[in-house]
Amino acid sequence: QVQLVESGGGLVQPGGSLRLSCAASGFTFGRFAMSWYRQAPGKERELVARITSAGGNTNYADSVKGRFTISRDNAKNTVYLQMNSLKPEDTAVYYCNADNYYFNYWGQGTQVTVSS
Repeated sequence: QVQLVESGGGLVQPGGSLRLSCAASGFTFGRFAMSWYRQAPGKERELVARITSAGGNTNYADSVKGRFTISRDNAKNTVYLQMNSLKPEDTAVYYCNADNYYFNYWGQGTQVTVSS
């Protein structure tokens, strides 16, 4: 069955860094674009970053440009989100997403809390 398992979340101080990972299984990872979304309490889920299937193109929400980097390792079926210079407003549950023309899969999410 399809699985997307996020890890790497936690509590970090403002200005700190975290690296999220999403391990995929049950589908052909290299044929899917991968994204990270986040949802803060009381807010809608929003796209944070997206990377194409071969990793050649990325795009980011304006709020994270220059601070976050999405990458993928198709040999390991894993996508990453390196988050630097974290701010309290980055606090949210972060979700991994896989999509192609036909299918769309979601992980269960990992909590990121930025607080002193």
